[in-house]
Amino acid sequence: MEDRWLSEVTLMGLVLALVAFIGWLFDHTTLFLVLGLAAYLGWHLRQLVRLYHWLGHQANGDAPEARGLWGEVYFDIARIKKRYRERRRRLATIVNRFRASTTAMPDATVVLAHDGRIDWFNKAAQSLLGLRPAADMGQRIDNLWRHPKFIEYIKSKDYLNPLEIRSPVNEDLQLSVRIVPYGDDLRLLIVRDISRLYALERMRRDFVANVSHELRTPLTVISGYLETIASAENLPTSQQRAFTTMQQQASRMRRIVEDLLMLSRLENTEVNAHSEKVDVATLLTTISDEARLLSGEQAHAITLHADPQIRMLGNAKELYSAFANLVFNAVHYTPAHGHIDITWQADDQHLVYTVTDTGIGIPAHHIPRLTERFYRVDDGRSRASGGTGLGLAIVKHVLARHNGYLEIESTPGVGSTFRCVFPINRRA
Repeated sequence: MEDRWLSEVTLMGLVLALVAFIGWLFDHTTLFLVLGLAAYLGWHLRQLVRLYHWLGHQANGDAPEARGLWGEVYFDIARIKKRYRERRRRLATIVNRFRASTTAMPDATVVLAHDGRIDWFNKAAQSLLGLRPAADMGQRIDNLWRHPKFIEYIKSKDYLNPLEIRSPVNEDLQLSVRIVPYGDDLRLLIVRDISRLYALERMRRDFVANVSHELRTPLTVISGYLETIASAENLPTSQQRAFTTMQQQASRMRRIVEDLLMLSRLENTEVNAHSEKVDVATLLTTISDEARLLSGEQAHAITLHADPQIRMLGNAKELYSAFANLVFNAVHYTPAHGHIDITWQADDQHLVYTVTDTGIGIPAHHIPRLTERFYRVDDGRSRASGGTGLGLAIVKHVLARHNGYLEIESTPGVGSTFRCVFPINRRA
């Protein structure tokens, strides 16, 4: 680049020297220098005009012919324009392929601008969401789909979990809605028809609920007869031991049935967790007293720190089930004379219920699956403690119904911490 400028300056110096020499011959050196400079500037002005017309009016034409520095400028700009056109063609090809692939997808795909306006959508969005190509392009998505849950979801900007909701054009369709942020505050709305999966899940829940309900009565009858026989005075010791074992197993089956029915109620009933103001401190006092009775001869040191001023909007029965499950688990899995701390507190953003124990702990690779039904870290120890394998699944469902979530921290041989976190707007 420096060589080009040096050549141009050298050329200008030679031209001016020649003009000055001619002016000296005619005894008008200054006049000839002024005319020479004017001609030189005029030539540059002409090149600027040619450049302007080439860039503005002949964008796809060949570069103008020129010598020297202007020739190099035209050549560099032409090369840049060529690269730009190639990139634009590649980008257009990618965009066309993207649109073709998303058009062929069974999932609805909608491109949203930063303000929620629709930039583009595929054919599936017309059938699943009722969007119209001519009328709805450029409209705000929350003006077209005005379901309160969808509006809350899109405004929350918490898109970690998908939203399950009915289709706005067909109540028989169950949709899974997910939003993926990308680019400069743009969002991709992806909607999938999960009606078949939803129906299968509904069938599974109904089956579990019906079977659990049908098992309750015969288990009650069996337990009653076993209790009567086991309490007979003339029963041999060996048979008494057998009937006692049968009683214990029947009782365990009854607890499993009760937990399954509890899960079914949580899954099949509408969320109505704002129905009452729950005195959590009093609730936890009851749970801690029951935990001491459950501890019995193991004599766990159970402490409770609950702020009585912090009340919560929710369902007292469901919260009792969730909170008690965590405390009773701590009792079952903490060795004798261990410590169990229960706290209920609030900060600027959350209500937090915490159960910390000095129990056996949980290996890290088990923690992500603890809330699955019937998942056990140690089958032998879980069954020996009388657990059903459903307690943490119940906790997860109850917290979800109260807009909360469960955090678990544990170190094998040291202990565990289970933390229930609720949004501050749950505070009564």
